[in-house]
Amino acid sequence: MPEIVADARKFAGMSLEQASTFPQRTVVGADMTSAAVAAMPKMISTDAHVMEPDELWLELPKRLQAHLPKVAFRNSPPGASDPALRLRDQDTDGVEAEILFPNYGMALFGIDDHETQHEAFRLYNDWIANFCKTDSRRLYGSPCLSVYDMKATLKEFDRAQSMGLKGAMLWQVPDPELPFTSDHYDPLWAACAEAGQPVICHILTGHSYTKEGGKARGVERVRNAVNRKQDDSANTLFDFIFSGAFDRHPNLRLLLAESEIGWLPFLLQQWDYYFDRFRRTDDFPIKRKPSEIFNEHVYGTFLEDYVGTRAFPWWGEKNCMWSNDYPHFNMTFPHSREVVEFHLQGLPEDKRQRLIRDNAIKLFGLKL
Repeated sequence: MPEIVADARKFAGMSLEQASTFPQRTVVGADMTSAAVAAMPKMISTDAHVMEPDELWLELPKRLQAHLPKVAFRNSPPGASDPALRLRDQDTDGVEAEILFPNYGMALFGIDDHETQHEAFRLYNDWIANFCKTDSRRLYGSPCLSVYDMKATLKEFDRAQSMGLKGAMLWQVPDPELPFTSDHYDPLWAACAEAGQPVICHILTGHSYTKEGGKARGVERVRNAVNRKQDDSANTLFDFIFSGAFDRHPNLRLLLAESEIGWLPFLLQQWDYYFDRFRRTDDFPIKRKPSEIFNEHVYGTFLEDYVGTRAFPWWGEKNCMWSNDYPHFNMTFPHSREVVEFHLQGLPEDKRQRLIRDNAIKLFGLKL
């Protein structure tokens, strides 16, 4: 597989000194001329991130600051925090628009103090809404929602919608007291369905192994990064489908962000088989096959998933969307177009367009 060295000097606003300390990266991409790269259609990333300023959380009362987790982050490009520089990085990388998620804010989904979580998310939602005002047709923030107090959740969701934010980002791994199979969430599912905005569950949020503080080393780090992380995604999808949430709310949509896609066709195949086998004797909250429910209601993102993208000739073209994961270490910047070409070469143009932009426009109702 052809590897391309990612040059940190391509980031807008990055000094030579910062570039020299930026982690060295390579991406797997197609060998293309600069003219071929420039000729590719503009793309929309459905999983990108910002880096919130540390000062943001200092706006919380000190008694709430005490509950904030300590998280160490790598060197981030200036465009992670500066929207004007972010737009320049989009231009460099052939990106027309991005759906934006937090960085530090992801850790807040796992804190146990309900008030701190709710108030911190309100701060973030204000900050990301202001960030996106720089260009509201290219920067689309997703609000973070605390779901312990559902009345407060619905009020914050409405406020976020009024500020132009997209979707509703929740934890991927719920508090054990509030599983996704609970009817606690039904008012929010109804609100999202009515607003035409998806529920978003991003990896590494909530009450997952991340609450263990990154103490695993050696083979256990691999187990966490692959087995446990994928298991969290699978369980979330299972609960949404088999709880009957989509049957109760026919317009509800779910986005599994940064979970990749290669695992999905196999798992849906297995769920279909055992659903058909066991429903002869057991009661289920659903009547349709899990794959049929998935096809109508669920979306996933892919970054560098060569196994998953091999399925596109026969599966996933209406449910999957490209992502760049900027500014994280495994982002595809500044060679996203070469990476996309490597993964999608040979597909018809209409299918490629769905995967790199049309599905995102439809799911989020983007006005480009």
